[in-house]
Order: sequence, then structure tokens, then C-alpha cells
Amino acid sequence: MGNLFDLTGKTAVAFGGNSTLGAAMCKGLAAHGAKIAIVGRNLEKAEKVVQEIEAEGGTAKAFQADVSTRSDVEKVADEIEQWSGSFEILLNAPGKNSTTPFLELEMDEYDDIMDVNLKGLVVINQIFAKRMIDKGTKGSIINVSSVSSTTPLSKVFTYSVSKAGVNSMTQFLAREFAPHGIRVNAIIPGFFPAEQNRKILSEERTASIMAHTPMNRFGEAEELQGATVWLASDKASSFVTGALIRVDGGFGSMTI
Repeated sequence: MGNLFDLTGKTAVAFGGNSTLGAAMCKGLAAHGAKIAIVGRNLEKAEKVVQEIEAEGGTAKAFQADVSTRSDVEKVADEIEQWSGSFEILLNAPGKNSTTPFLELEMDEYDDIMDVNLKGLVVINQIFAKRMIDKGTKGSIINVSSVSSTTPLSKVFTYSVSKAGVNSMTQFLAREFAPHGIRVNAIIPGFFPAEQNRKILSEERTASIMAHTPMNRFGEAEELQGATVWLASDKASSFVTGALIRVDGGFGSMTI
């Protein structure tokens, strides 16, 4: 059964792989044999994740790119191809958030978040999927969504809208790329304390989250590794595409 999850010989490109959740997902892929290209705006953070992967015996390299800039994504695609030749796994985990109330939201801030969370994923998927298709490479694209994509959360309007778009794009691309042997799925993480959301996890909000999470706890970043490796494996999830996989402690099942 272990062979089902063997990613030896495959290269994974991870946008946002230098974030708390992205890094954990990358380490899971590396532990199962994949070579990892860590892409982030902050090269220093990306290099730190590379060091951690290498310390565990994995192979990785850091790259810098701003996903809101198409020329950056084109450039990093060239660099990764020079490093690895090809790539079979694409993990899209870039993210930006804000707590600005809806009626106070300025369009510059709205555009900035959408450029990273949604437009950025459109650009990444266009550029990287085309290169996979042109080479006849079969593989897996994993988009990272959020529980706020299906149940809009207070205080994160633009983030919720952008992640709802990620879900729709995931299912559209699953249909679009299936003839080319490329599967497209999304992981919907629940509440995982990370650098991005700590500022809104007040004592009151945390109590509310726990009341709506049947498992009554936050997730640990490493708990995303199983779903990530499963979706990356063309053996374990060979007939899975267009799926929105919840890893949320039951949050999405809770009503009252």
C-alpha cells in the first residue's frame, strides 16, 4: 500500500510554500519523495523551508515570485524548468487577508487581495498547466481554499469572496484539463493558527470557532499533509478531480 503514495521522481511546484500551512504541505510531499520548488515573495522564508526539508533528507530549492505579476510567474516557470526539467505537481497556496469591514473597504485593498488569492491562481494555472500540456505531462494541481469559501465568515469579506472563486475555478479547470491527464482539486482547510490569521483570533472569536467545530480544537499544519499527498499521487487519487476536500475538524458539517 505504501507505493500508492510514492512521489519519487516527481517535482512539485509550491506557490506560497513558505507560509505556515504551505510549508507543512511541502514537507509532506518531500517526505514521500517529491522534489520541491518553494516559490514565495519572501525568498528568505522560502530558503528557510528548503533548509528544513533538506535537514529531513529531502530535495528542494527556493524561488522568488510575486503571483500578482504575470512576468514574475513566467520567469519563475523558466527557472524551475531549468532546475528540474518538468513538474507533475502544482500546489497553489498563496494567500492574503484583511479585517477591513465591508463598508470601509477601499478598492485598492480589495484589488490587492484578489490579485494574490484569485487572479494570482488564474495566472499560475494558465502558465504552469500550459507547459504541462505542451509537454504531455500528466499530473495534479492542488488549490488551497478556505472554510470561508462556502460559509462566508465575518471580518474577512474579500478573502471569502476570493476563496469562493478558487472553488469555482478548481471545478472548471478539472473539466478543462481532464482530457490532458491533469487532475485539479482543492483542499479546504479549517482553522489552523498561522501568521496570516492570528490577528483575528481573539478570545471571543476563538470560542465561537470551537463552538462550531465538532472536534473542538484547531488543526495542526501537519494534518494537511495526508490530503495533500493523497491528491498529489496519481495512484492513490487517480480518479479524483474537481473535488473540494475539507480538512476542518467538522466545521463544514455544523449548523446549530
